[in-house]
Amino acid sequence: MESRTDEKPPKPYAVISPTRNDPLLHTLSESIGGPLGDHAAPGLVKSGFWTPERVLIVLTAVAAIIGVVIKGYCRVNGWNTPTHFYATCYSDLPTLFKERGLAEGVLPFFTQDALFEYPVIMGLIAGATALLVPGSGVSDARATTYFDINAALITVMWLIAVIATARSNRRRPWDAAMLAIAPGAILSGFINWDMWAVALLALGLLAFARDRPVWAGVFIGLGTATKLYPIVVLGAILVLAVRTGKYRPLLLTVAGTAGAWTAVNLPIFLINPRGWGYFLDFTRERPAGFSSIYFAWNLIAERLHWIMLDAPGINAMVTVSLVVLCAVIAVIALHAPRRPRLAQLAFLVVAAFILTNKVYSPQFVVWLIPLLALARPRWRDFLIWMAVEAVHWAAVWMYLGQWTSGGPPQNNIDSPYYVGAILAHMGALVYLCVKVVMDIYDPAGDPIRRSRQDDPQGGAFDGAPDVVTLDSLRSWWEQRRKAPARL
Repeated sequence: MESRTDEKPPKPYAVISPTRNDPLLHTLSESIGGPLGDHAAPGLVKSGFWTPERVLIVLTAVAAIIGVVIKGYCRVNGWNTPTHFYATCYSDLPTLFKERGLAEGVLPFFTQDALFEYPVIMGLIAGATALLVPGSGVSDARATTYFDINAALITVMWLIAVIATARSNRRRPWDAAMLAIAPGAILSGFINWDMWAVALLALGLLAFARDRPVWAGVFIGLGTATKLYPIVVLGAILVLAVRTGKYRPLLLTVAGTAGAWTAVNLPIFLINPRGWGYFLDFTRERPAGFSSIYFAWNLIAERLHWIMLDAPGINAMVTVSLVVLCAVIAVIALHAPRRPRLAQLAFLVVAAFILTNKVYSPQFVVWLIPLLALARPRWRDFLIWMAVEAVHWAAVWMYLGQWTSGGPPQNNIDSPYYVGAILAHMGALVYLCVKVVMDIYDPAGDPIRRSRQDDPQGGAFDGAPDVVTLDSLRSWWEQRRKAPARL
């Protein structure tokens, strides 16, 4: 087959240098020779073997190794309560392997009498990887092998998420380094299977950025079948569709999401409806989860003899507060002088989902890291947030150690300190949300818009003019009121 000679190769694009663009990195670079020179042209000239993506792969691999090394005490001495809390090496993976029958051949959703409190894809991952563990019976050695298998697969998902994040903005691939070396991902990335959902959503955002909304929906649907949170990103796409008047990307993305989610969930529902619905029942009936604002309230209320929150009351509060926050985000999106970027709105809606959730587990931080890298790649704020999350990460294990061992508070972390850590890590997230909203209203402070880009992840919304804003709706309403009544 003859190659076409009339096709022009893609034009090179300038890559934003982090040491030129980020104030903190600009300052820190002085100790190693200063920021990249004015005459350097990254992206416009070949960088040799060490391209940004290859460097990011190495950084992610090193970070993953460190994350596994942190679990070293448990890998040597076993995954047992309460020592795995005190050694800060706890992971759901070996615990579920031993306690949910996975070590004895239980396959979630296919074993009729076994119940598994996670969505379908996560249950299938848990069961399939258990089949790869050699031997039989419940033992620490087999649990460690199970952890190692899943840690390797989580690392692959981590790499996929990093590369997808880097490719979502071709001019700023280095922003993905936030995910590659994130302390939050190192500390919490191997607690559960959340990195699978993170990778799927990252692929969905990449597909949307490449103007492939159906594939974006497919990845979002698969992510939702793994962990529920990716579905809320559709809300961000909705308000951008309203503002631009471009509804085709929204409809195609929703169709892809619904199709992928149904293709995964419908067969399981038909095979085992009780097992399929257990995740929803468990979520509805569970009390306040660790590190949530509701759990913090109950700890305080227990000490001060105030009214404690039960599951029905928390469910109502979660629903109302999430709806209110999403409405506020929608108002911001339609009121801002310039159309917000998709990544900004995605970060805000996922943050709202986490802040109002019944549980705020340490691993939830990995949901937000790639979104922050796309929404507000400022290293100072990122590192402050990571430092606060590290404090919370340590506090929750110390509290769980005391809670499971029944040891006296004077030999453990007392609940007021744990409540303080909860409020701190929630406050840090609220701070980031405020900074993102400030960037929305003042694009001059937005690192992406300062790079002369409109919306790299926006797909069809990138560069689109406004059709509907709150001001236009207000003008339309006023004109309608002033119009003479027709007989």
